[in-house]
Amino acid sequence: MKSVLLTMPTFGFIVVTRAALGVGIGLLISERVAAQRRRAIGAALVAIGAATTVPAAVSVVRSLRRSKHREIGSSVGRDKHLIGATRFPRKGNEVVA
Repeated sequence: MKSVLLTMPTFGFIVVTRAALGVGIGLLISERVAAQRRRAIGAALVAIGAATTVPAAVSVVRSLRRSKHREIGSSVGRDKHLIGATRFPRKGNEVVA
């Protein structure tokens, strides 16, 4: 499993731009708003969403690289022999039936 580390502003930027793209496409295929107004607003939102796709993708790729770098440089060691081992409860954590 890959982990992506994003800051809150970057995550918000990605969410808002994807939402703008989705709303723009929704407006273009809907019929509730007047056609001229709907096309203008929908086209603007789609253009904004499409234009911000590249910066959003770049930030995700950078965060993937950062997370890989952090895994490599981790100061916590792992013992391969202990992976999957059963951990017994500490004193006081016993289940009383």
